Amino acid sequence: MAQTVHTHKFINQIQAGETVNEVYVVREPILRSTSRGDLYIAMFLCDRTGQLNGRMWQASEVVYKSLPKPGFVHVQGRSELYQNNLQIVVNTIAAIDPSKVNVENYLARTTKNCEQMFKEVQETVGAIRHPQIGALCKAFLADKNLMKGFCSAPGGMKMHHDCIGGLLEHTHSMLSVAKAILPLYPRVQADMVLAGIFLHDMGKTEELAYDMAFSYTDSGQLIGHISKTLLMIHRKADALRAAGTKIDAEILDALGHIVLSHHGEYEFGSPKLPATAEAFMVYYIDDLDAKMDQVTSAIDDDMSESNWTAWQNALQTRLYRKRVDGQK
Repeated sequence: MAQTVHTHKFINQIQAGETVNEVYVVREPILRSTSRGDLYIAMFLCDRTGQLNGRMWQASEVVYKSLPKPGFVHVQGRSELYQNNLQIVVNTIAAIDPSKVNVENYLARTTKNCEQMFKEVQETVGAIRHPQIGALCKAFLADKNLMKGFCSAPGGMKMHHDCIGGLLEHTHSMLSVAKAILPLYPRVQADMVLAGIFLHDMGKTEELAYDMAFSYTDSGQLIGHISKTLLMIHRKADALRAAGTKIDAEILDALGHIVLSHHGEYEFGSPKLPATAEAFMVYYIDDLDAKMDQVTSAIDDDMSESNWTAWQNALQTRLYRKRVDGQK
C-alpha cells in the first residue's frame, strides 16, 4: 500500500480517539506477557515527525516474528491516552515492501543546507594551526566515505538532532559557538577545542543506522560512539605515523580525553569527567546545543493550544511556549 505526502497521517497529527489506518515504521518490537499470561507486543511506531508507543494486545508469536526490526508496517487500530500519554492500540499489523513507500515521510531531515554547513566545517577545521592536530583532522576530512556518513548521519536516536544531517548540523553549530566564545578565553587551546568538537561524535557514523528508521547497529550497540570515536582517532594517527607524520601521544591523550568526557557525567555515559579547560568547553557547548535543540523541537512539536508544552521527561519540566516579543 503506497503512501504519498498528501495522504500520509503524520504521527504529530494524531489526536486521542482517532481511527488509525496508516503505514509507519515499527521499531524495537518486543513480545511480552501480561500478568494473566496473555501475549502482547510493545513497539514504537514512527515517521519523520516523531514516534508513539504502540501496543498490540492478544498478540501471537507468529505475528511478532513477522515484524521487521525495524521496517515499514501497515497498522490498523486506534489512538488513545494512557497515563496522559498518547499511544496507538494496534488491531492488525503487517509488514510492507519498502519499495512501495515514500521514504521521505519517515526520515526527518535537517532543514539547513548540508553542503554549506560542511563547507564551513571544512574551513574552520582547515584553519587549525597546530601541525599535528591539523594533520589528524585533515586525515578525517580526506576520508570521503567517512565524510559522506558524517554529513548524513543523525545526531542521535531521539534525544537531539534526530534527523538525517543532524550530526553535521550539531557539529556545525558547536563549531560556530566555539569560534564566538574562544576569544573570551585566551588561555584555552583553541585548536584543541575545534578539533575536539569536530571529532567528538564521529563514531555515530558507525553507531547509528538510518536507512529506513533510526536505530543502533549491532556494533554501535556493543561498542558505542564514544569508544568508536577514540578508536577512529587512533587508527588515523597510526596511518599518519606510518606515512611519516608524527602524532605525539600527549596530543592523542588530550583529544581522547575530550571525547571520553564530552557527556560530562558518568550517569550520561562519559567514561571520564572533564579534567582540562578544553574538555570542559566542549562538554558545555555540546550540552548547550543539544538542550536548545530539545527545547525548540519540543515547543515546535507540541500541537496543543496551551502556553505550556506537555511534560518533557528528558528536560524534567514543561516548557513555556508563548513568545513575549510579539513574534509567532
